[in-house]
Amino acid sequence: MFAGKNRAERTAEEAWEHLSSAWSTAGDNAGRAGRRGRRLAARAGGRVSSATDEALTRASAAADALAGRRPARPWGLIVAVGVIGAAAGWALASAARAALERQAENEEIELAETAVVVTPTYDDH
Repeated sequence: MFAGKNRAERTAEEAWEHLSSAWSTAGDNAGRAGRRGRRLAARAGGRVSSATDEALTRASAAADALAGRRPARPWGLIVAVGVIGAAAGWALASAARAALERQAENEEIELAETAVVVTPTYDDH
């Protein structure tokens, strides 16, 4: 009679261990799936958010066009391009001025090296 009870208890313990192991594995898998799902949802949310922003911007522009309102000038972009252009112009002008000065110095050195000095002599010829 004890042998049957021990066997039943062992079977119950094994079943409990299998159930506990399966439950633990399922919890781990669910945790990983939940984390992965949250990452995917965040990525998709970011894409949807940017698409929504673009759609709202376009819808607003279309409504303004239908109402006869002209789009606003992009003053920030205009100022930025102007500043960049001025900086590029200043840099090019400085480089050109330096190149001209170097060229003038080189020509002056070359003239000094090749100059022939003629001195009059006061002979009785």
